[in-house]
Amino acid sequence: MLHKMGVSSNVMYMAGIASIGLSVASWLTSQAAENAGTDRADRWGIFVGEWAPTFFAIGVALRIEETHMDQRPMEQEKLSESYNEGRMPSRAGV
Repeated sequence: MLHKMGVSSNVMYMAGIASIGLSVASWLTSQAAENAGTDRADRWGIFVGEWAPTFFAIGVALRIEETHMDQRPMEQEKLSESYNEGRMPSRAGV
């Protein structure tokens, strides 16, 4: 669904990297601005840092989708050539 909406894998990879940076920034901000101590700053940093693996995983899934979509026309062309020549298509060459 994200692929159909125009979101690419590179966007999700960048979101993962931004999440790591935002995690460090939120930790530093919480450490400096709040009087709650290091424990609270750690919680903010970990909370935001947990988003990064999700963004990277979605990026990998989108990359697989993009790669699959790029290869599909070639497979269809090979199959149609085989059918046009009157022989059964072989999956070994695909």
